[in-house]
Amino acid sequence: MRNGTNTRRTAGWITAAVAASAVFGLAGVTASVATVDSVAAAFAGASRQSAAQRAGYDWSGGNGQSSSGSSSNATQATTAATAGQQKGVVVIDTDLAYEGSEAAGTGIVLTSSGEIVTNNHVVDGSTSITVTVPSTGASYTASVVGTDATDDIAVLQLKGASGLATATLDDDGGVAVGDGVTAVGNAGGTGSLVAAEGTVTGTNASITTQAEGVVASESLTGLIETNADIEAGDSGGPLFDSEGEVVGIDTAASASRNVSDGYAIPIRTALGIANQIESGEASSTVTIGLPAFLGVEVASDAASSGYTGSGGSDVGGLDLGYGYEGGQNATQGAPVGGVIDGTPAASAGLAAGDTITAVDGTAIASPSDLTSALAQHKPGDSVTISWVDSAGAAHSASVTLTSGPAA
Repeated sequence: MRNGTNTRRTAGWITAAVAASAVFGLAGVTASVATVDSVAAAFAGASRQSAAQRAGYDWSGGNGQSSSGSSSNATQATTAATAGQQKGVVVIDTDLAYEGSEAAGTGIVLTSSGEIVTNNHVVDGSTSITVTVPSTGASYTASVVGTDATDDIAVLQLKGASGLATATLDDDGGVAVGDGVTAVGNAGGTGSLVAAEGTVTGTNASITTQAEGVVASESLTGLIETNADIEAGDSGGPLFDSEGEVVGIDTAASASRNVSDGYAIPIRTALGIANQIESGEASSTVTIGLPAFLGVEVASDAASSGYTGSGGSDVGGLDLGYGYEGGQNATQGAPVGGVIDGTPAASAGLAAGDTITAVDGTAIASPSDLTSALAQHKPGDSVTISWVDSAGAAHSASVTLTSGPAA
């Protein structure tokens, strides 16, 4: 266990990054659901504060219909992953310096030179990433190639990696209800890979989170549903078919101890997004590299908080939950609740109580306007920030945006 930092928890389920507990309705049954990355020493520190909580999963099967798959299967036993199941699978540990927390998850090796695909929520908000190959014990520093927060996919590149074993990906069209599958991952954030067998209970499933506190709404569609015992820490890990090929990326699961109901992003979907990221094609959902970062904490449009960079689910793509709530403000704009030392915002002289009113002369009427404006820029870009201080005096300064935490 790593000491000296807070780790993210949710009620009854240990998670990290933007993961949080949620609720979904299934054929009249209500259960708690969580996105399944994890923290180091996942089941320690029961008194620690939750940094991100999410409620209100509305779950449906394909085409919006209720799933006919069972959601009340007993939890399946997990075992140590075999050598074959560990091939091409890595453990991911992240530091979230702006939150004072750490997180852990799983990844899948795509190339021998160290290209890794995982869930975006495994690395969201991270300021440094370490990837370990459990089968060899080798550890690498990873950089973010790109992220897609909307579809929950991220691509990493390991520094100095070569000759890595790669995962065997599905080549015959996915899965059907009733197929046997095995989920493998860093369950509990222990650093060891475990496997859980189950069956496919649904395809083309959809889950939608409702915004709560610092966490914005997220919808995922086209998912594989399984009763394999996917746990916190498995996020980004492989869902294998009976042939030992990766058919999906473990992403979400029931937080109830009495319900085994997990979800995986089909590998074809994940690879399509990964290919776009690798080609450097940014879009409304895909961010290439790290986002530009200003370094202010602002209140979101829903009165949540986040340090602002250029993208992501809240203002600036890093939901930190430090409790700042924007109340009534005399000046229309993005109210500043705090400023990170050593960032462009600090250098410009921005302070808590200020309100950002324009970026490069374009009016900012809300925190989301600020996010959108900064999303047009890359680290290293120079922009002019205009703001009004708490006394009503107007200010303007040119700043050079830096690289932010992963979005």
